[in-house]
Amino acid sequence: MTSINPQLQLDAAKQYGNEVSAITPLGNGLINQTWLVRYADRAPLVLQRLNTSTFTEPQKIIRNYRLIQEGQNSRQLQICSPLEKTLSGQYFFEDGNHNFWRATTFMPSTITLPVTRDPVIVRSAVQAFALFTASLSGIDPTSFDSIIPEFHNLAVRYEQFEASIRKGEIKRLLKATHVISELRARTALVHLYHRISSDNAAYPVRIMHHDCKINNVLFDEETGKAVCVVDLDTIMPGKIFSDIGDMLRTMACTEEENSTAWENIDVDPLLFKTIIEAYTEGFGAGLTEAEKAILPQAGLILTFMQSLRFVTDFLENDRYYHTHYPEQNLNRALNQLILLEKMEIRTGVV
Repeated sequence: MTSINPQLQLDAAKQYGNEVSAITPLGNGLINQTWLVRYADRAPLVLQRLNTSTFTEPQKIIRNYRLIQEGQNSRQLQICSPLEKTLSGQYFFEDGNHNFWRATTFMPSTITLPVTRDPVIVRSAVQAFALFTASLSGIDPTSFDSIIPEFHNLAVRYEQFEASIRKGEIKRLLKATHVISELRARTALVHLYHRISSDNAAYPVRIMHHDCKINNVLFDEETGKAVCVVDLDTIMPGKIFSDIGDMLRTMACTEEENSTAWENIDVDPLLFKTIIEAYTEGFGAGLTEAEKAILPQAGLILTFMQSLRFVTDFLENDRYYHTHYPEQNLNRALNQLILLEKMEIRTGVV
Protein backbone atom coordinates (compact mmCIF):
# COMPACT_ATOMS: atom_id res chain seq x y z
CA MET A 1 0.00 0.00 0.00
CA THR A 2 1.46 3.36 -1.02
CA SER A 3 2.34 6.01 1.56
CA ILE A 4 -0.20 8.72 2.21
CA ASN A 5 0.20 12.45 1.70
CA PRO A 6 0.51 14.03 5.21
CA GLN A 7 -2.05 16.69 4.28
CA LEU A 8 -4.63 14.03 3.38
CA GLN A 9 -3.85 12.30 6.66
CA LEU A 10 -4.43 15.56 8.55
CA ASP A 11 -7.63 16.28 6.62
CA ALA A 12 -8.94 12.85 7.58
CA ALA A 13 -8.03 13.38 11.24
CA LYS A 14 -9.90 16.69 11.24
CA GLN A 15 -13.09 14.89 10.26
CA TYR A 16 -13.26 13.69 13.87
CA GLY A 17 -12.01 16.73 15.83
CA ASN A 18 -11.06 20.30 15.08
CA GLU A 19 -7.82 20.62 17.05
CA VAL A 20 -5.36 17.89 16.03
CA SER A 21 -2.29 17.98 18.26
CA ALA A 22 -0.33 14.91 17.11
CA ILE A 23 -0.49 12.05 14.58
CA THR A 24 1.85 9.11 15.12
CA PRO A 25 2.10 5.71 13.37
CA LEU A 26 0.54 2.84 15.30
CA GLY A 27 1.34 -0.86 14.90
CA ASN A 28 2.92 -2.60 11.91
CA GLY A 29 -0.08 -3.93 9.99
CA LEU A 30 0.58 -5.16 6.47
CA ILE A 31 -2.85 -4.34 5.01
CA ASN A 32 -4.21 -1.06 6.40
CA GLN A 33 -2.29 2.03 7.55
CA THR A 34 -2.91 3.06 11.15
CA TRP A 35 -2.19 6.14 13.25
CA LEU A 36 -2.89 7.30 16.79
CA VAL A 37 -4.39 10.79 16.64
CA ARG A 38 -4.41 13.08 19.68
CA TYR A 39 -6.64 16.14 19.90
CA ALA A 40 -6.92 19.17 22.13
CA ASP A 41 -10.72 19.13 21.93
CA ARG A 42 -11.56 15.42 22.29
CA ALA A 43 -10.23 12.01 23.36
CA PRO A 44 -7.58 10.34 21.16
CA LEU A 45 -8.62 7.84 18.52
CA VAL A 46 -7.16 5.28 16.15
CA LEU A 47 -7.36 6.44 12.53
CA GLN A 48 -7.06 3.96 9.67
CA ARG A 49 -6.81 4.20 5.93
CA LEU A 50 -8.29 0.96 4.61
CA ASN A 51 -6.58 -0.88 1.79
CA THR A 52 -9.24 -0.91 -0.91
CA SER A 53 -7.18 -3.26 -3.06
CA THR A 54 -7.65 -5.96 -0.41
CA PHE A 55 -11.06 -4.77 0.77
CA THR A 56 -12.79 -3.77 -2.43
CA GLU A 57 -16.11 -2.96 -0.69
CA PRO A 58 -15.04 -1.25 2.55
CA GLN A 59 -18.58 -0.08 3.32
CA LYS A 60 -19.39 -3.72 4.08
CA ILE A 61 -16.71 -3.73 6.76
CA ILE A 62 -18.32 -0.69 8.36
CA ARG A 63 -21.75 -2.35 8.21
CA ASN A 64 -20.48 -5.56 9.84
CA TYR A 65 -18.64 -3.55 12.46
CA ARG A 66 -21.85 -1.73 13.39
CA LEU A 67 -23.76 -5.01 13.61
CA ILE A 68 -21.15 -6.23 16.11
CA GLN A 69 -21.42 -3.07 18.19
CA GLU A 70 -25.19 -3.26 18.26
CA GLY A 71 -25.49 -7.00 18.82
CA GLN A 72 -22.73 -8.24 21.09
CA ASN A 73 -24.35 -9.43 24.31
CA SER A 74 -21.31 -10.40 26.39
CA ARG A 75 -20.68 -8.55 29.66
CA GLN A 76 -17.38 -10.34 30.25
CA LEU A 77 -15.47 -8.87 27.31
CA GLN A 78 -15.90 -5.24 26.35
CA ILE A 79 -16.53 -4.07 22.81
CA CYS A 80 -13.07 -3.26 21.62
CA SER A 81 -12.44 -0.05 19.73
CA PRO A 82 -15.99 0.85 18.67
CA LEU A 83 -16.36 2.95 15.55
CA GLU A 84 -16.22 6.71 15.99
CA LYS A 85 -18.45 9.12 14.08
CA THR A 86 -17.10 12.03 12.07
CA LEU A 87 -18.14 15.55 13.04
CA SER A 88 -20.86 15.26 10.40
CA GLY A 89 -22.19 12.05 11.98
CA GLN A 90 -20.81 9.48 9.51
CA TYR A 91 -19.00 6.22 10.35
CA PHE A 92 -16.40 6.64 7.61
CA PHE A 93 -14.88 9.29 5.37
CA GLU A 94 -13.83 9.18 1.72
CA ASP A 95 -11.49 11.92 0.57
CA GLY A 96 -11.12 13.43 -2.90
CA ASN A 97 -8.40 10.92 -3.79
CA HIS A 98 -10.72 7.96 -3.13
CA ASN A 99 -8.99 7.02 0.14
CA PHE A 100 -11.33 5.31 2.59
CA TRP A 101 -10.91 6.28 6.25
CA ARG A 102 -12.45 5.12 9.51
CA ALA A 103 -11.66 5.71 13.17
CA THR A 104 -12.11 3.69 16.33
CA THR A 105 -11.87 4.45 20.03
CA PHE A 106 -8.36 4.30 21.47
CA MET A 107 -8.07 1.76 24.29
CA PRO A 108 -5.67 3.16 26.93
CA SER A 109 -3.63 0.94 29.25
CA THR A 110 -3.66 -1.95 26.78
CA ILE A 111 -0.87 -3.58 24.80
CA THR A 112 -0.44 -6.13 22.03
CA LEU A 113 1.98 -8.99 22.48
CA PRO A 114 4.25 -10.76 19.98
CA VAL A 115 4.16 -14.50 19.38
CA THR A 116 4.61 -16.25 22.72
CA ARG A 117 4.82 -19.78 24.05
CA ASP A 118 3.57 -18.79 27.49
CA PRO A 119 0.53 -21.06 28.06
CA VAL A 120 -1.08 -18.56 30.44
CA ILE A 121 -1.07 -15.80 27.82
CA VAL A 122 -2.14 -18.18 25.05
CA ARG A 123 -5.04 -19.45 27.17
CA SER A 124 -6.23 -15.90 27.83
CA ALA A 125 -6.04 -14.96 24.14
CA VAL A 126 -7.86 -18.10 22.98
CA GLN A 127 -10.63 -17.59 25.51
CA ALA A 128 -11.05 -14.02 24.26
CA PHE A 129 -11.60 -15.24 20.69
CA ALA A 130 -14.00 -17.95 21.88
CA LEU A 131 -15.98 -15.52 24.01
CA PHE A 132 -16.13 -13.05 21.14
CA THR A 133 -17.86 -15.55 18.82
CA ALA A 134 -20.05 -16.92 21.61
CA SER A 135 -21.20 -13.40 22.48
CA LEU A 136 -22.49 -12.93 18.93
CA SER A 137 -24.46 -16.16 18.87
CA GLY A 138 -27.80 -14.37 19.12
CA ILE A 139 -27.32 -12.58 15.80
CA ASP A 140 -28.32 -14.11 12.47
CA PRO A 141 -25.03 -14.79 10.63
CA THR A 142 -26.73 -14.20 7.28
CA SER A 143 -27.21 -10.55 8.26
CA PHE A 144 -23.43 -10.09 7.91
CA ASP A 145 -21.71 -9.42 4.61
CA SER A 146 -18.96 -11.71 3.35
CA ILE A 147 -15.91 -9.43 3.25
CA ILE A 148 -13.63 -11.80 1.32
CA PRO A 149 -15.79 -14.36 -0.51
CA GLU A 150 -14.55 -17.98 -0.22
CA PHE A 151 -11.79 -16.86 2.14
CA HIS A 152 -11.67 -20.16 4.07
CA ASN A 153 -13.27 -22.33 1.39
CA LEU A 154 -10.77 -25.19 1.23
CA ALA A 155 -12.36 -26.67 -1.88
CA VAL A 156 -11.86 -23.39 -3.76
CA ARG A 157 -8.30 -23.04 -2.45
CA TYR A 158 -7.51 -26.53 -3.67
CA GLU A 159 -8.96 -25.77 -7.11
CA GLN A 160 -6.80 -22.63 -7.28
CA PHE A 161 -3.78 -24.76 -6.35
CA GLU A 162 -4.45 -27.23 -9.18
CA ALA A 163 -5.06 -24.38 -11.63
CA SER A 164 -1.71 -22.82 -10.70
CA ILE A 165 0.01 -26.13 -11.47
CA ARG A 166 -1.57 -26.27 -14.92
CA LYS A 167 -0.43 -22.72 -15.70
CA GLY A 168 2.85 -22.58 -13.78
CA GLU A 169 6.27 -22.02 -15.29
CA ILE A 170 8.34 -25.20 -15.55
CA LYS A 171 11.20 -23.78 -13.44
CA ARG A 172 8.88 -23.01 -10.55
CA LEU A 173 7.03 -26.29 -10.94
CA LEU A 174 10.26 -28.25 -10.68
CA LYS A 175 11.25 -26.41 -7.51
CA ALA A 176 7.85 -27.09 -5.97
CA THR A 177 7.61 -30.80 -6.90
CA HIS A 178 7.90 -32.13 -3.34
CA VAL A 179 5.39 -29.70 -1.87
CA ILE A 180 2.93 -30.30 -4.72
CA SER A 181 3.15 -34.07 -4.33
CA GLU A 182 2.64 -33.99 -0.56
CA LEU A 183 -0.30 -31.61 -0.74
CA ARG A 184 -1.99 -33.70 -3.43
CA ALA A 185 -1.69 -36.70 -1.10
CA ARG A 186 -3.90 -34.95 1.44
CA THR A 187 -7.15 -34.43 -0.45
CA ALA A 188 -8.89 -36.24 2.42
CA LEU A 189 -8.84 -32.86 4.15
CA VAL A 190 -10.87 -31.39 1.30
CA HIS A 191 -13.43 -34.14 1.86
CA LEU A 192 -13.46 -33.31 5.58
CA TYR A 193 -14.08 -29.68 4.70
CA HIS A 194 -17.01 -30.69 2.46
CA ARG A 195 -18.52 -32.71 5.30
CA ILE A 196 -18.29 -29.79 7.70
CA SER A 197 -19.48 -27.15 5.25
CA SER A 198 -22.50 -29.17 4.12
CA ASP A 199 -23.86 -30.00 7.60
CA ASN A 200 -25.24 -26.85 9.20
CA ALA A 201 -26.97 -28.78 11.97
CA ALA A 202 -23.83 -30.40 13.36
CA TYR A 203 -21.56 -27.52 12.34
CA PRO A 204 -23.67 -24.34 12.44
CA VAL A 205 -22.75 -21.21 10.57
CA ARG A 206 -21.42 -18.68 13.07
CA ILE A 207 -19.99 -15.17 13.02
CA MET A 208 -16.26 -15.85 13.02
CA HIS A 209 -13.24 -13.56 13.34
CA HIS A 210 -11.20 -15.29 10.57
CA ASP A 211 -7.82 -13.85 11.65
CA CYS A 212 -7.11 -15.28 15.10
CA LYS A 213 -3.49 -14.28 15.71
CA ILE A 214 -2.30 -13.44 19.19
CA ASN A 215 -1.37 -9.92 18.06
CA ASN A 216 -5.08 -9.34 17.35
CA VAL A 217 -5.82 -9.38 21.08
CA LEU A 218 -5.40 -6.42 23.43
CA PHE A 219 -4.07 -7.25 26.89
CA ASP A 220 -4.27 -5.21 30.08
CA GLU A 221 -0.78 -3.79 30.51
CA GLU A 222 -0.85 -4.35 34.28
CA THR A 223 -2.59 -7.71 34.71
CA GLY A 224 -1.59 -9.28 31.38
CA LYS A 225 -5.12 -10.57 30.86
CA ALA A 226 -6.91 -10.33 27.53
CA VAL A 227 -9.26 -7.37 27.32
CA CYS A 228 -10.75 -7.86 23.86
CA VAL A 229 -10.02 -8.86 20.29
CA VAL A 230 -9.23 -6.35 17.55
CA ASP A 231 -8.86 -6.24 13.76
CA LEU A 232 -12.48 -7.01 13.00
CA ASP A 233 -12.24 -6.39 9.26
CA THR A 234 -12.60 -10.07 8.36
CA ILE A 235 -15.62 -10.70 10.59
CA MET A 236 -18.09 -12.69 8.48
CA PRO A 237 -20.12 -15.91 8.51
CA GLY A 238 -18.09 -19.11 8.78
CA LYS A 239 -17.60 -22.42 10.55
CA ILE A 240 -15.87 -23.12 13.84
CA PHE A 241 -12.79 -24.64 12.18
CA SER A 242 -11.70 -21.25 10.82
CA ASP A 243 -10.82 -19.57 14.10
CA ILE A 244 -9.66 -22.51 16.21
CA GLY A 245 -7.69 -23.83 13.24
CA ASP A 246 -5.83 -20.57 12.80
CA MET A 247 -5.04 -20.44 16.51
CA LEU A 248 -3.61 -23.98 16.44
CA ARG A 249 -1.61 -23.11 13.33
CA THR A 250 -0.10 -19.89 14.68
CA MET A 251 -0.02 -20.32 18.47
CA ALA A 252 0.90 -24.01 18.89
CA CYS A 253 3.80 -23.97 16.43
CA THR A 254 7.42 -23.86 17.53
CA GLU A 255 8.49 -21.76 14.52
CA GLU A 256 6.58 -18.99 12.74
CA GLU A 257 5.63 -19.41 9.09
CA ASN A 258 8.64 -17.56 7.64
CA SER A 259 11.16 -19.78 9.41
CA THR A 260 13.44 -22.01 7.37
CA ALA A 261 14.78 -23.84 10.43
CA TRP A 262 13.10 -26.98 9.12
CA GLU A 263 14.35 -29.27 11.86
CA ASN A 264 12.86 -27.00 14.55
CA ILE A 265 9.33 -26.84 13.12
CA ASP A 266 6.99 -28.78 15.38
CA VAL A 267 3.79 -28.63 17.40
CA ASP A 268 4.09 -27.71 21.07
CA PRO A 269 1.95 -30.41 22.77
CA LEU A 270 1.18 -28.27 25.83
CA LEU A 271 0.04 -25.31 23.76
CA PHE A 272 -1.98 -27.54 21.42
CA LYS A 273 -3.83 -28.99 24.41
CA THR A 274 -4.19 -25.56 26.04
CA ILE A 275 -5.76 -24.03 22.92
CA ILE A 276 -8.37 -26.80 22.59
CA GLU A 277 -9.26 -26.60 26.30
CA ALA A 278 -9.32 -22.81 26.42
CA TYR A 279 -11.54 -22.49 23.36
CA THR A 280 -14.01 -25.04 24.69
CA GLU A 281 -14.10 -23.36 28.11
CA GLY A 282 -14.32 -19.86 26.67
CA PHE A 283 -17.16 -20.72 24.32
CA GLY A 284 -19.22 -22.39 27.02
CA ALA A 285 -22.23 -24.59 26.36
CA GLY A 286 -22.87 -23.27 22.87
CA LEU A 287 -20.62 -25.69 20.97
CA THR A 288 -22.24 -28.76 19.43
CA GLU A 289 -20.78 -32.20 20.14
CA ALA A 290 -19.66 -32.42 16.50
CA GLU A 291 -17.84 -29.09 16.79
CA LYS A 292 -16.07 -30.21 19.96
CA ALA A 293 -14.94 -33.39 18.23
CA ILE A 294 -13.59 -31.54 15.20
CA LEU A 295 -11.53 -28.93 17.08
CA PRO A 296 -8.16 -30.78 16.89
CA GLN A 297 -8.59 -31.45 13.17
CA ALA A 298 -9.34 -27.79 12.52
CA GLY A 299 -5.61 -27.17 12.76
CA LEU A 300 -5.04 -29.64 9.93
CA ILE A 301 -7.54 -27.84 7.69
CA LEU A 302 -6.09 -24.36 8.21
CA THR A 303 -2.44 -25.44 8.00
CA PHE A 304 -3.13 -27.40 4.82
CA MET A 305 -5.00 -24.41 3.40
CA GLN A 306 -2.16 -22.03 4.19
CA SER A 307 0.41 -24.29 2.56
CA LEU A 308 -1.82 -24.46 -0.52
CA ARG A 309 -2.11 -20.68 -0.61
CA PHE A 310 1.64 -20.12 -0.31
CA VAL A 311 2.63 -22.59 -3.04
CA THR A 312 -0.20 -21.35 -5.29
CA ASP A 313 1.15 -17.82 -4.97
CA PHE A 314 4.68 -19.07 -5.70
CA LEU A 315 3.47 -20.78 -8.88
CA GLU A 316 1.60 -17.59 -9.84
CA ASN A 317 4.82 -15.56 -9.56
CA ASP A 318 4.17 -14.12 -6.07
CA ARG A 319 1.21 -11.94 -6.89
CA TYR A 320 -0.47 -11.89 -3.46
CA TYR A 321 2.00 -12.31 -0.59
CA HIS A 322 4.85 -9.84 -0.30
CA THR A 323 8.24 -11.55 -0.47
CA HIS A 324 11.79 -10.55 0.47
CA TYR A 325 13.59 -13.15 -1.66
CA PRO A 326 12.67 -15.23 -4.75
CA GLU A 327 11.65 -18.53 -3.12
CA GLN A 328 10.09 -17.21 0.09
CA ASN A 329 6.54 -18.30 -0.75
CA LEU A 330 7.77 -21.79 -1.59
CA ASN A 331 9.65 -21.91 1.71
CA ARG A 332 6.55 -20.71 3.53
CA ALA A 333 4.58 -23.52 1.88
CA LEU A 334 7.19 -26.07 2.96
CA ASN A 335 7.17 -24.65 6.49
CA GLN A 336 3.42 -25.16 6.70
CA LEU A 337 3.66 -28.62 5.15
CA ILE A 338 6.15 -29.71 7.82
CA LEU A 339 3.91 -28.24 10.52
CA LEU A 340 0.98 -30.13 9.00
CA GLU A 341 2.93 -33.39 9.13
CA LYS A 342 3.76 -32.81 12.80
CA MET A 343 0.15 -31.88 13.50
CA GLU A 344 -1.04 -35.09 11.85
CA ILE A 345 1.09 -37.05 14.33
CA ARG A 346 -0.29 -34.97 17.21
CA THR A 347 -3.91 -35.63 16.21
CA GLY A 348 -3.37 -39.30 15.39
CA VAL A 349 -4.14 -38.93 11.68
CA VAL A 350 -0.99 -40.87 10.75
